[in-house]
Amino acid sequence: MHTTQDLSFLSLVLNASLLVQFVMVLLLSMSVASWTIIFKKTAILRGVRRATERFERDFWSGGDLGTLLEAAQRNTRSDAVLERIFEAGMQEFLKVHEIDAARRAMKATYQREMDHLEANLPFLASVGSVSPYIGLFGTVWGIMNSFRGLSNVQNATLAAVAPGIAEALIATAIGLFAAIPAVVAYNRAATDVDRLSIRFETFIEEFTNILQRQNASR
Repeated sequence: MHTTQDLSFLSLVLNASLLVQFVMVLLLSMSVASWTIIFKKTAILRGVRRATERFERDFWSGGDLGTLLEAAQRNTRSDAVLERIFEAGMQEFLKVHEIDAARRAMKATYQREMDHLEANLPFLASVGSVSPYIGLFGTVWGIMNSFRGLSNVQNATLAAVAPGIAEALIATAIGLFAAIPAVVAYNRAATDVDRLSIRFETFIEEFTNILQRQNASR
């Protein structure tokens, strides 16, 4: 009488070797961490993009720079990146009335803000590039153990080796499950950050020109 082997996902995971189970847990942990970063980064970049659009509308509507500075100083929202760049440049200009000093202040603030926006992106890139190889390592190890077990079996059949190969292949599947969303999210976030960076740098140049004209008219 033939017994049917349980090849369900949970059964394969629980019956896998310790090393393969460790690989699975590691990959799942990396996946959870990357998804957490993906959701947070998406929300942050969306908020910064909207705040940037609002400030650009207010700035180019011809409002008074002093009024804009007061509004920027009152705004403590984390997504008000462009306002903080403007605030740094305007405050420095009001102190020393030097264009280069204002530009340096804006550049310094810009760099700090970009470091914040780019935070955790290297982790997503690492998960996307490393996860498939970690999963493949678990698969190779599991298949190697399956064929090693055949040496103790007199009549080797596919049924005997199938569970070991199936549990090993799960490691590769989990590796791809962790890698694909991380790669897609990294590419999208990196593109969004680059676009924001261009907008910030363009604003710095345009605002510097405005300050130069104001300085020349004194």
